[in-house]
Amino acid sequence: MAEAHAKHHDYHLVDPSPWPFVGSVSAFIMAFGAIGWMHKMFGAAPIVFGIGTIGVLYTMASWWGDVIKEAQYKGDHTRVVQLHHRYGMILFIASEVMFFVAWFWAYFNAALFPAYEVQATRDALFGGVWPPKGIETFDPWHLPLLNTLILLTSGTTVTWAHHALLEGDRKGLKYGLILTVLLGATFTCVQAYEYSHATFSFAGHVYGSTFFMATGFHGFHVLVGTIFLIVCLARAYAGHFTPKQHLGFEFAAWYWHFVDVVWLFLFICIYVWGHGAESMAHGAH
Repeated sequence: MAEAHAKHHDYHLVDPSPWPFVGSVSAFIMAFGAIGWMHKMFGAAPIVFGIGTIGVLYTMASWWGDVIKEAQYKGDHTRVVQLHHRYGMILFIASEVMFFVAWFWAYFNAALFPAYEVQATRDALFGGVWPPKGIETFDPWHLPLLNTLILLTSGTTVTWAHHALLEGDRKGLKYGLILTVLLGATFTCVQAYEYSHATFSFAGHVYGSTFFMATGFHGFHVLVGTIFLIVCLARAYAGHFTPKQHLGFEFAAWYWHFVDVVWLFLFICIYVWGHGAESMAHGAH
């Protein structure tokens, strides 16, 4: 009987798990509570939202904990399985790239054609210039430049941690991860401070919508990446990673570098180019 159930292949056949069902129910409760809270449909909506959020977080922690057990203790993540995980992560990052492409597309569609005659209301709304009249953009050479330096530095520290791991230097791995987490948290704080001093809002015009959606969604990715790296740091202290077996950390590093590259495009296209366009428009007037 034991031989009949023995595994004679390199693939991982996942055991039955309650987490897809629990996660789906929790996400529904969270969404129901959020909608009720935003539209003030019933008084207990914040509580419902909180219960759903706790369920989602518990599902995430438990499900990822099961994945760690499969990789670390059960030996289910063979070389073939790891290769397929890499394909999956590459496709996930590619899908994230396309998400940002949508925001860049919206931004440039409005920025390059502020007086597009086919869009009858665009000239009236924008005043025929970009950024639209009345918009005071951020100076890219102050806080945005600081955040760029912070994020680029964090890219070097996570690379340091990766190379330290490959060389068996566990102290270097931990120090590199600690610095990367601190830099990521600093980036988030600086961006929140920057947002608090914005002279424009999200609503009412396409500039504010595209600016806050693009930079805000990137900020969310920084937050997710920081949590990703905190988990890797905890696993590093638990002794999970080895020079030959560290797929979780490798994916965190990939994700973090993706966040770095997207920010460079945001900084150049939205902050620098947008501010330059504003200066030229003011000079013309």
